[in-house]
Amino acid sequence: MYQLEEPIYFYLLAAIPVVVLLFFLVVLWKRTAQKRFADSELLKKLSPNKSVFKPLLKLLVICLAIAGLSFALVNPKIGTKLETVKREGVDVVFALDVSKSMLAEDIAPNRLEKSKQLITQIINSLAGDRIGIIGYAGSAFPQVPITTDFSSAKLFLANMNTDMVSSQGTAINEAIQMAETYYNDEEQTNRVLFIISDGEDHEGNISGIAEEAASKGIKIFTIGVGTVEGGPIPIKRNGTLQYYKRDENNEQVITRLGEATLKEIAAEADGEYINGGNTKEVVETVTAILNGMDKKEFEAKQFTDFKDQFQWFLAGALFLLVLDVFLLERKTGWLKKLNLFNERTE
Repeated sequence: MYQLEEPIYFYLLAAIPVVVLLFFLVVLWKRTAQKRFADSELLKKLSPNKSVFKPLLKLLVICLAIAGLSFALVNPKIGTKLETVKREGVDVVFALDVSKSMLAEDIAPNRLEKSKQLITQIINSLAGDRIGIIGYAGSAFPQVPITTDFSSAKLFLANMNTDMVSSQGTAINEAIQMAETYYNDEEQTNRVLFIISDGEDHEGNISGIAEEAASKGIKIFTIGVGTVEGGPIPIKRNGTLQYYKRDENNEQVITRLGEATLKEIAAEADGEYINGGNTKEVVETVTAILNGMDKKEFEAKQFTDFKDQFQWFLAGALFLLVLDVFLLERKTGWLKKLNLFNERTE
């Protein structure tokens, strides 16, 4: 197991192609200037010790030194001790609506991105809990199984979009039924499902499904994202607006927050409805809800000791920089005798 302390410094690797480009531009400029001074045969006689290979070797050394410095600044850490630790928490599953109506921009930047921000902030506020993520539109699909690996969960969450499900609609009943399969610990008394949606186009026997989930000990809390006034649904390609979604009568579709449906679902499953307009208030409400529940103790294996590895990359980079100083661009005597690179001409 490894960690990257400052991955932003990987951007320094972009200096390598710049150095390579500058090197070849200088080589081209030198050759042009030399041709003006004398022909190639005369240049060989004037500078018999000029090496073709050495400048390329120096370029390679400099590039490797830059890469080493970049990795040293990133500071990779390797886990050296795997322990079984006891944690207390609740099993929390998030069901995220990824239907097209979630593209509406009546709440910035749009409903889907706002929903992902809410889930991310809620995850950041959790401690010993386990989480899972489900996506749904016309059908439901598992995105992240129940886990304690919050970093991976947030990574998968960030990649969720409205193109993940080909069939449109909002089959929330399937999402609730799928959530029931996530709770794999029969001793866990508190099972929580957060449904993050705009409440539009919910299909099926929602109240019946929610009531059934409640009978299995699953509390459903709904978070409404959007506004009652609503807004059009933009269809974009590569970030550029193409058009707004229209119905069969060619009229612009206006999607609105369906609070009534979300409140009904929460009421049937012993939960409550939360308005998702204010991120801070949502996180505080969710934290209060989870803190008020009994926590179950469970075991999880995790790395508890990570050691810095930057010193190896830093030492390698410094060695290469010193080596570059002693690498001259003229031919080395003993290397010239070996003629490894076919530089000697009879």
